[in-house]
Amino acid sequence: MQFTEQYDVAVVGAGHAGCEAAMAAARMGLRTALFTLNVDLIAQMSCNPAVGGIAKGHLVREIDALGGLMGEVTDAVGIQFRLLNTSRGPAVWSPRAQCDKQAYRLKMREVLESQPNLKIKQAEVADLILQASGEGSIVGHSSFAVGSLDDSAELRSAGQTRASAPTWPEGAPNDDRTPSTAHRLRVLGIKLRDGRTVGADAVIITTGTFLNGLIHCGEQQYPAGRSGEPAAVLLGEALKKLGLRGCRLKTGTPPRLDGRSIDWSKFQEQPGDSDPTPFSFRTKRVAHHESQVACYVAWTSPETHELIRQNVHRSPMYSGQIKSIGPRYCPSIEDKIVKFPDKTTHQLFLEPEGKNTHEIYVNGMSTSLPIEVQMAMIHSIPGLETAEMLRPGYAIEYDSIDPTELERTLETKKLERLFLAGQINGTSGYEEAACQGLMAGINAALKVKREPPLILDRTEAYTAILIDDLISKGTNEPYRMFTSRAEFRLHLRIDNADRRLTPHGRRVGLISDEAWTEYLAKQNRLEQMKGVLEKTRVTAEMVE
Repeated sequence: MQFTEQYDVAVVGAGHAGCEAAMAAARMGLRTALFTLNVDLIAQMSCNPAVGGIAKGHLVREIDALGGLMGEVTDAVGIQFRLLNTSRGPAVWSPRAQCDKQAYRLKMREVLESQPNLKIKQAEVADLILQASGEGSIVGHSSFAVGSLDDSAELRSAGQTRASAPTWPEGAPNDDRTPSTAHRLRVLGIKLRDGRTVGADAVIITTGTFLNGLIHCGEQQYPAGRSGEPAAVLLGEALKKLGLRGCRLKTGTPPRLDGRSIDWSKFQEQPGDSDPTPFSFRTKRVAHHESQVACYVAWTSPETHELIRQNVHRSPMYSGQIKSIGPRYCPSIEDKIVKFPDKTTHQLFLEPEGKNTHEIYVNGMSTSLPIEVQMAMIHSIPGLETAEMLRPGYAIEYDSIDPTELERTLETKKLERLFLAGQINGTSGYEEAACQGLMAGINAALKVKREPPLILDRTEAYTAILIDDLISKGTNEPYRMFTSRAEFRLHLRIDNADRRLTPHGRRVGLISDEAWTEYLAKQNRLEQMKGVLEKTRVTAEMVE
């Protein structure tokens, strides 16, 4: 089959997973293409413009230690840095940074565009191109190559055959079908909506919430990948025909306010740390060290709670309009009121979306209630009586794939050289997506280069815990990382992520000579200090 273009690795989707995947493959020397619906929205922070937090900060440190991007970009555009959990032991200290939303995507695009071997393409991916492993013939696009058993039966009854469809073992249960090894399909590339075909030795899909995305705001609902952007319907339907188990998940976002309409005197100020903790081991000093912005603490009122109770039947989550499962650890404000009726107030955080905008993110008020109810809720909060809403909150449902369909490398078991990363695997959060993207990019590149995969152990990294949890247990709700998920969390600290993972990054080619030299020098200093401490004895005279 003749392809319009040919690459070693094609990455579909330029969110946080896609950026890490594409950069990893390109840095490892492979010709890589990153496809996105809009090049102006690369690494868009769809929800809160913040990176890190409890356990999430550990993930970002691990991404950086392996040679990923998120930490360095955050250090360059972060506008407030805080080290969380410092009242507890150092194993659970977690860095968090409020970022400049616009600056983050611009910086990420700048880094990606400066990387050799990486091409960024604006196009809609509509389908996959497949081939039966061990055979020379092309079996065509996913919509023709493989379907469910029911599809095949319908074709036979109509007098048609699907010769290229895989042979499913007799008696295999419908929820766990695996094609026989001789007929395992291999991905050869992707087909674009405009008809072009792109060949690739490996394909990584990182589509976030775009697969058949459906937005809900009160009684209104409409297809979208996120507000103002189209859903990936063609690719979503194509993936359904590949025989991969999937489900619908839901997430949401709160309203954004105009900071000029807020009475800031009514809120408690929450400043950043005087000595910010960088995310990257290679960052000596964060860019906005001397010019951090403040966030503010707000509280709901009894009037807020009464408004929600009176209108909860209009929430898609409670009207039956949404049937998917949302993130347990990031509940909507209506969920909080219904599930915790004894609480008289709930904490909110007013967080700036950037240094050059007045837009304020209302952390803690994720909602899909009708717009007029959202406005009334906002005005019921002391200090927000005259606040103007710039964007309403909404909920979004989207397709995801059952992560038990994946190998530890994040390659699909049924389709050779097809890798999945990010929210398509059932996770929530930028950090969870980014670490998957990095691992998928590394392993896709190693697969193309015919080298052994990089598989981390649960004792080595939170990244490994996330992947192990997903592929072994699956998930029926958006998965969020917590320190409590780690059996070895006393060892998995933010300060030793480089010692744990940088040698892996160096082996696969993601750590530069300069960074490696710096890492070795640091380890040498550490050994010298350990030697001093082991030889030093405390005497009574020293204590006095």
